[in-house]
Amino acid sequence: MASTQEGGGRQALFLDDLSVGQKFISGTHTLDAAQIVAFAREFDPQGFHLDDAAAKDTLFEGLAASGWHTAALTMKLNVQSGLPFKGGIVGAGGDLRWPRPTRPGDVLHVESEVLEVTPSRTRPDRGMATVRSETKNQKGEVVQVLVAKLVLPRRPAGG
Repeated sequence: MASTQEGGGRQALFLDDLSVGQKFISGTHTLDAAQIVAFAREFDPQGFHLDDAAAKDTLFEGLAASGWHTAALTMKLNVQSGLPFKGGIVGAGGDLRWPRPTRPGDVLHVESEVLEVTPSRTRPDRGMATVRSETKNQKGEVVQVLVAKLVLPRRPAGG
């Protein structure tokens, strides 16, 4: 089996290397209020993402990161240390939920599990893996759930 490296020197995995139930755990990212506000100013300028005092009178009852910020951090963690997939993490659709807000001071990590591995019937060089990624804070509380269909290359013949 040829060894290929991607994502910080980890061995890059082809579709053929995956199995249902296989798990991956990323490194961590500590989120602070300045990061939350900076992201919100640029991409999601709602009061509960921009100002703690204004956020106290909302359903969040305090400053909360945009769900899109949590999604972006999830992607960063998976790319850097979570999912070592050959060719990168290429999405083909998915389901995204935010069961609780991400807060200043949260230390996030991602726990992913392969749910399904399906070689393509029409494209022998690739296939689809369904992966469930739970982004958790330092208390183990789930702040995001992403079930994604990912396109991965197959291992080349003789490779």
